[in-house]
Amino acid sequence: MDLHYLVDNLTNPALLFFFLGLIAVNLKSDLKIPENSSKFISLYLLLAIGFKGGQELAHSIITLEIIWSLLFGVLLALIVPVYCYYILRITLSVENSGAIAAAYGSVSAVTFVTTVSFLEISQIPFGGHMVAVMALMEAPSIIVGVLLIALNNKEKENKMTFKSVVHHSLTNGSVVLILGSLVIGYLTDDAQAAGIRPFTTDLFKGFLAIFLLDMGITSGGKLKALIKKGWFTLFFAILVPVVNGVTVAVISGFFMEEVGNRLLMAILAASASYIAVPAAMKLAAPKANPGLYIPMALAITFPFNITIGMPLYLCIIGLF
Repeated sequence: MDLHYLVDNLTNPALLFFFLGLIAVNLKSDLKIPENSSKFISLYLLLAIGFKGGQELAHSIITLEIIWSLLFGVLLALIVPVYCYYILRITLSVENSGAIAAAYGSVSAVTFVTTVSFLEISQIPFGGHMVAVMALMEAPSIIVGVLLIALNNKEKENKMTFKSVVHHSLTNGSVVLILGSLVIGYLTDDAQAAGIRPFTTDLFKGFLAIFLLDMGITSGGKLKALIKKGWFTLFFAILVPVVNGVTVAVISGFFMEEVGNRLLMAILAASASYIAVPAAMKLAAPKANPGLYIPMALAITFPFNITIGMPLYLCIIGLF
């Protein structure tokens, strides 16, 4: 692994604020980001990254690489939850296996945004179309997770909720905002985009730092509860993302040229959803334990990816 990238990542101010949140929880501090403020910042981050992605896409020529990237992202979102489900069924119930599989097949927008910040600091270029890849990967895995639960669950009481879950997956607020911002960014000309650049660009890293502080506080509060659930879920929350990230880091080299695009694809494959999936599973699988799939994605996989995962996948990309 390139220690230069690892050190740079670990000394990133936004990431250090994440660690501050973890420390604050362990010190039993009353430090807390108001819920409404946290929600606003998350919406802002999605809006800003979508808009900037649309601007980048407007200046790009649609190539075979972009088309293959979109198709590959959707394929990952369909395949990953299937193999994850059958691994999880070794020790977990149908509902818990389906919910966790959906989370690890889906993506974390915050992990994506943090990786974009890492690429910008490292001055590694990437394409705006990767925002569209992220948006397309969120819903398919939720649908696959629901299907797996429906097909393997002997109790058919949740079967009627499938249509509502599909609708929720496709109209989820984060999906609508990121896609909508992407389209708006694509349609906006350079002169008009310059008018809101202080909001979409200059404030971005500051808001990211505050949001990661909030993520650190939330993660620290959930970590102890997850440890009590057993070692199987802890190992899964690290090993599966590593396998997904490393595999995609290698395979992406066959149809992607830009190092930044390959890293973003790898981090999308390695990340896990802790926002969209819990909201959907609350409808589709009420018996699934959120005390498992939320801490796994938020308290284990998310910190791993933004500390060790990014430099690791970047190193693999450099080797292949």
